[in-house]
Amino acid sequence: MKLVEAIIKPFKLDEVKDALHEVGIEGITVSEVKGFGRQKGHTELYRGAEYVVDFIPKVKLEIAVSDELVAKVVETIQNTAKTGRIGDGKIFVIALEEAVRIRTGETGGEAI
Repeated sequence: MKLVEAIIKPFKLDEVKDALHEVGIEGITVSEVKGFGRQKGHTELYRGAEYVVDFIPKVKLEIAVSDELVAKVVETIQNTAKTGRIGDGKIFVIALEEAVRIRTGETGGEAI
């Protein structure tokens, strides 16, 4: 099992969610996050005052998947979230030791 974490642009969320559903992903966790990388941030003007936006709003997806689905999930997120511009995001694949469904007690791949 693996945990796929993806940081993407917020306006791509619905498109990525629909694409993941099409490849068989039934559940994802979504968090609103802020951060910066090469994008660094930018300066904005509000009521005549200039201020720096250091952290860019992003969306973080967390998806627990079986080893067989990892490549398909990563490819789906990459192809769907890509705009070709700086700040498209990152995908991380992390080994997942155990999963337990609280309601039924199922463990491992059955809990996903």
